[in-house]
This record gives sequence, C-alpha cells and structure tokens, in this order.
Amino acid sequence: MLNFAWWWVFFALPLPILVRLLSKKTQDVPMAALRVPSLRPGDVSEQSQLRQTKIPLVISSLIWLLLVTAAARPQWLGEPVSIPNEGREMMLAVDLSGSMKIDDMQLNGRQVNRLTMTKSVVYDFIQRRVGDRIGLILFADTAYVQAPLTYDRDTVSTLLSEAVIGLVGEQTAIGDAIGLAVKRFDEREESNNVLILLTDGQNTAGNITPEQAKELAVNKGVKVYTIGVGADKMLIQSFFGSRQINPSQELDEGMLTDIATATGGQYFRARNAQELQAIYQQLDALEPIEGETRKMRPLSALFYFPLGAAILLSALWAFLTIAISLYRWFTQKRAQLSSQHSNNADAIQTARAVHVTQSRKETK
Repeated sequence: MLNFAWWWVFFALPLPILVRLLSKKTQDVPMAALRVPSLRPGDVSEQSQLRQTKIPLVISSLIWLLLVTAAARPQWLGEPVSIPNEGREMMLAVDLSGSMKIDDMQLNGRQVNRLTMTKSVVYDFIQRRVGDRIGLILFADTAYVQAPLTYDRDTVSTLLSEAVIGLVGEQTAIGDAIGLAVKRFDEREESNNVLILLTDGQNTAGNITPEQAKELAVNKGVKVYTIGVGADKMLIQSFFGSRQINPSQELDEGMLTDIATATGGQYFRARNAQELQAIYQQLDALEPIEGETRKMRPLSALFYFPLGAAILLSALWAFLTIAISLYRWFTQKRAQLSSQHSNNADAIQTARAVHVTQSRKETK
C-alpha cells in the first residue's frame, strides 16, 4: 500500500502560482505608448512564439510536482509478516589464560592448542543458534564483555576468532566470568538465561570466588553449563626420551561440576573436538521462550524515484535550453558575418566605380 509520511507537504503545490501573482502586482508598471521595433527581423516573431508556447510551463510544473512528491516521502507498506517471539539468552565465557596455548588437542588430523580447538567448535555452535541472543565474555586475570547479547552471530564469531592468549593476563578468574555474565543478562521474567563456560584450569584470580558466583547465578535463575577443556594424556620429548604426562592435572572438575549442578546445568569434559560437540544435544534440548507472535509490515522508501525523475528532467531541459541558445547565437553570428561581407562587397564595387569615373575625367 502506498502512503506518504509527510502528506501535508502537498499543500505547497500552489506556491509557485501565488508567487507569480504577487510578483505581477509589485511589478505592474504602465507600458510605454511608443513601441520600438527590433533592428533584427524575425526577433519579434520568435519572442511571441516563445511566449505562446506551453512547453516550458508544462515542464516546470511537472518538475515542481515531482519535487513536492519526493518531499512528501512516499513509502510502500508491504503485507504483514509474522515474527515469532522466541529464543534464548546465551552467554559464552571463554578462557584466555596462558595454559590455553598447550598443544594437546587434535583438529582435522593436526596438533593444535586448546584455544584453536575451542574457536573451531564454538564457531559452528554460534552459527547454529538462529533466533538466540548470544554474547561473548573473555576472561583470564579478569573478565570483560567482548560482545553484548546480540542476534548478530557473525559479529560474535569474528570477535571470538580475533581473541588471543594472554590478552587479559595469564591466570584464571572463573568467578568473575560467571558474575559478569549474570549481570549482563536482561531482566526478563520469561527468559532462558544460559551461560556456557569453557576453561582448562581452576580459579586463580578475580574478585569473586566460584562459590559466590554460583550463589549469584542460582538467585538470578541463570543456568550454567561448564566445559573442562584439555587432554588427559600427552607425550613430551626430553633429554632422556619421551614420557607421558597429564596436561589437565590443574583442571578443577569438582568445582565445575558443582557450579553446573547447582544451577541446573551440566558439566562436560572435552578431551577432544568430538567430545566438545556433545554439548550440542543438551543445548538444543533447552526450551525456547514462546511469546506472542508479533506483526511487522516491511517499509520501503520510494522518494528517490520522483526525486531522480525531477533531476533528470531538469538536466534535460537545461541541456535543450543551452543547445537552442547556442544554435540561435551561431545563426545570428553567421547572418551578421554574411551581411558584413555583403556590405564590404558593395563598398568595393562603389569604390571601383568612383575610380573609373575619375580616370575618365582625367583622360578627357
């Protein structure tokens, strides 16, 4: 459906007529009784034809109509579209401590560090969360929000891919990350507030202890899913040969399990990329928020069509006016040159006749 946002602009349509009437009254001067004819034949007829023609009036009126129509902001309202009001409020908290650079993970047949594997798996997870509001928290010595809750999944994925180890220190502030996530969730009664915490160690820094953060999450109704990242076995080479170690011996699985259980979540142990993929099944089972269906009518601006037509018509009319003026100027110049040449020829003939007459008189 076509409508005009500023329909009252059409009251300006008769404005040029009013201006012309007022200008005629102020410039109403008596005409001279004696009319002086033009020295160039044909000028009077051309001026009278120009006054009698209606083409300039029609074109200027059309341009003015197009400009007023564009100023009225024409818009096209599409058919109502239903938008389901459902989704999840989900925060991702990713550990950037120094231990995340341990190369004990396998990804596509190559050895990578823990953060690289986490980025790869979490990227796929983010792209699947269509309709969810997702935020990103990065933590080490402290926690900070890298991306607030948003529907823009591509931006969240980009910000995660740009994260580097040691950006905010070398230690692990798990309590601060949980507390910051709880604070960032919207105050909504019907909301599935979910925090997914990925870490490879234990709480070694921060202003909030994991116990305090757990109580805060329980009171606010935030469900926390914790993921312990890191392999159980790793071979290292030394001067005396290779030996096997446990690179995840500092992982506090008891604390992570306690937080997840108390908040209604679940603890996952991700020793490789395949185990990390297992969180998808649980997260997909979360109940979405189902609210009332909203209606939206898409709105498209159309002002550039009459505006473009007015500009194009004005440019064409200006071009034609200049072309006609140049043609008349060249025609007049050519007529003047031809007349001057004819006068010069007559003068030469007259001078020759006088010279012949004088010569005859001298001969006699």
